[in-house]
Amino acid sequence: MKELVCIVCPRGCTMQIEGEGEQIKVSGNFCKRGAEFALSEMTEPKRTICTTVKTVFAEEPVLPVRVSRDIPKDRIFDVMAEINKVTVKKKVKRGETIIKDVLGLGVDVIATSGILKELSK
Repeated sequence: MKELVCIVCPRGCTMQIEGEGEQIKVSGNFCKRGAEFALSEMTEPKRTICTTVKTVFAEEPVLPVRVSRDIPKDRIFDVMAEINKVTVKKKVKRGETIIKDVLGLGVDVIATSGILKELSK
């Protein structure tokens, strides 16, 4: 049996997970989303990444970015390596794609700030 704290909502239910494969049983969850989270964690855990990329602008040397949707947990360091290779050379707006389809995962790395666009005002 494994124990897991749900991170879907602030309630933070402590869940117990028994079994393997299609025979997984979850208990201790308050809602259906908790059970879905536990099943996902046991079969294909995913995470999000929020970080920064370098820019060529002295007044804003880094730009906050994130992935457009969750990625497989075991690919976090690979995606971070790709993000760390990037230097933004143009002024971008919030939501603009910085890396399209990073590592073929079907996920983009996008800007989470429009600070570079605001520099030109």
